[in-house]
Amino acid sequence: MIVTTPRAIFQHLFVLGRPAGGKSEFIDFMKKLPAAERAASFGVGRFEEVDDFPWLWEACLEDDRRESLGEPRLVSERTPEGYNIIRPKFRGSLVDRFNRVIAKRYLAQPWFYEDGTLLIEFARGQGDGFRESLERFLPEILQRAAILYINVSFEESFRRNSARYKRGQEESILFHKVPDRDMLGFFRENDWDQMTGGAPDGWLEIAGVKIPFVSMPNEPESMDPAVLRERYARALGRLLELFREA
Repeated sequence: MIVTTPRAIFQHLFVLGRPAGGKSEFIDFMKKLPAAERAASFGVGRFEEVDDFPWLWEACLEDDRRESLGEPRLVSERTPEGYNIIRPKFRGSLVDRFNRVIAKRYLAQPWFYEDGTLLIEFARGQGDGFRESLERFLPEILQRAAILYINVSFEESFRRNSARYKRGQEESILFHKVPDRDMLGFFRENDWDQMTGGAPDGWLEIAGVKIPFVSMPNEPESMDPAVLRERYARALGRLLELFREA
């Protein structure tokens, strides 16, 4: 089904990028805005979010349970900093769960899109990339989608990943740390620039669906709300222009 409703706000906004690059901070910023201002200035309506980090964490805890019973771990290995994901393509396989959740909670509830935006957040890396994951999403999800890629270098991602870590809050979306081994082995490279040809914005064809995208530079790091507001407004303003053209 092709969506033909007026596009004053995003319906499905993919929020992609490297670990600690600013995805969760972007969502936190949006949460703190008045609803009317958020919709008018950023194209984000009354929103909910689906993030695969809790599912990754759940799978690692299930591995802990297996290990406690003398069974082999299936997905992860423990480190002092958290968990490394060791099962190839496991992150990409979580798109099947995205599909089930989004179909049940949102696509089956069309009233959500009258004033709502669903944010879909994840990171990908070498050998289990963004394109492969995006192509697993249901067409009904992609047809409503736009992509915001929050762009930082690997070096900046690595630095921020260490800086945000708060011991004892490893399960927190804002304060967990991807272990250094996972950062260096999996997240050092991803396929975003290959997908986009390095363009700052435009269109991607994913599984036969044309999806608008914007790559938003997010360096240098800033905690100043005025700086972040300007970055987000510029990127989302351009993305909304493309979204409305679809």
